[in-house]
Amino acid sequence: MARTGFEQLKRQTYFRIMDYWLFIPVLLLAMIGLYVLSHVLADGFGDAYPMNLYRQAGAVLAGVLLALMLSVIEVPTMRLIAWGVYGVSLLLLVYVLVDGNTKIDTWGADSWLELPLIGSFQPSELAKIGLAMASAYVFEWMNIPNRIWKGMALLAVMYAVPLLLILKQPDFGTAMVIVFMFVCVVFVWGIRWRFVLLGLSALIVAVPLAWFFYFDAFQKNRILTFLYPGHDPAASYNLMQARRAIASGGLAGSLRDAPVHVPVKESDFIYTAVSEHMGFIGTTALLILVFFFLTRALYVASKVHTHRLSSALILVGLTAGMAFHFIENLGMCVGLLPITGIPLPFVSLGGTSMIVNFFAIGVMLSISIDRNLNAK
Repeated sequence: MARTGFEQLKRQTYFRIMDYWLFIPVLLLAMIGLYVLSHVLADGFGDAYPMNLYRQAGAVLAGVLLALMLSVIEVPTMRLIAWGVYGVSLLLLVYVLVDGNTKIDTWGADSWLELPLIGSFQPSELAKIGLAMASAYVFEWMNIPNRIWKGMALLAVMYAVPLLLILKQPDFGTAMVIVFMFVCVVFVWGIRWRFVLLGLSALIVAVPLAWFFYFDAFQKNRILTFLYPGHDPAASYNLMQARRAIASGGLAGSLRDAPVHVPVKESDFIYTAVSEHMGFIGTTALLILVFFFLTRALYVASKVHTHRLSSALILVGLTAGMAFHFIENLGMCVGLLPITGIPLPFVSLGGTSMIVNFFAIGVMLSISIDRNLNAK
């Protein structure tokens, strides 16, 4: 009876306890993305336009509805969702390597599945969500001292399996995101400095090994071009064009009929299109929205940390993953970071990433609403 009353109270007060500081910034980011894509997709995509824009708008709408549905789910139920998402993502990561449908010649990685009705789907996007959620419960379980070593072994297996499958594709960018998420969650959970130093030592050893035995020639060229601009004119082309597009935007957007050509402008280099079509005002608005979203998510994590550790760690993991995407994408477009195939969340073209990102937002909203309701 008490539980029923609690759920009824939640329904009655939903719009009062909704975390608008968390939800509205991503909605505005998605609107900026649709506006910019309406210009980018109209130029150079032929007969695919406007259906590609309609599909993107449909992905935004589906993502928003999914986020709202997840936001009303009770936080304890998230444990079942977490392990379900993690398990499904592992199966899909295995299937993408054996399905016989590869795009490695086009995109440099075999990372996509072709699913009925959905179209292209990237299982590694789902794996990031599943890992962030499922591992948070393992970290919480490890709070009892005699469980630490068992928990560490379990976490090693949980992260190693999807990481190896993703590196097999190969998709080094997504692997870096997962490692960054893990480091952030471990830091918040609490770790001794000797393990931090051990991890840094392992990283120092891993970098040259990755350079000689894992990186392809195009990946090495990207890194060398970042370190030594002009090292390879072909590899520098994207960055030079990106800078030209950003500079052309001026204060409120370029009025030129012919936009600057930037490869993969609709996805990896979408920030250049934001600058080109919305200028300094648009890029500043985008950065402010990203800042508010990330700080709000971490603020909520800090508030739930004391009474529900798993919820706080879920928020930290999901926020860290999105923060890596934001920082890397924006940094590579202006030449501050090496170029990778990492899209800009809620802005870049891509139905998979849009829906998965809104899935993460739904989980965040559920945790935040639960905090607001219990604070009443």
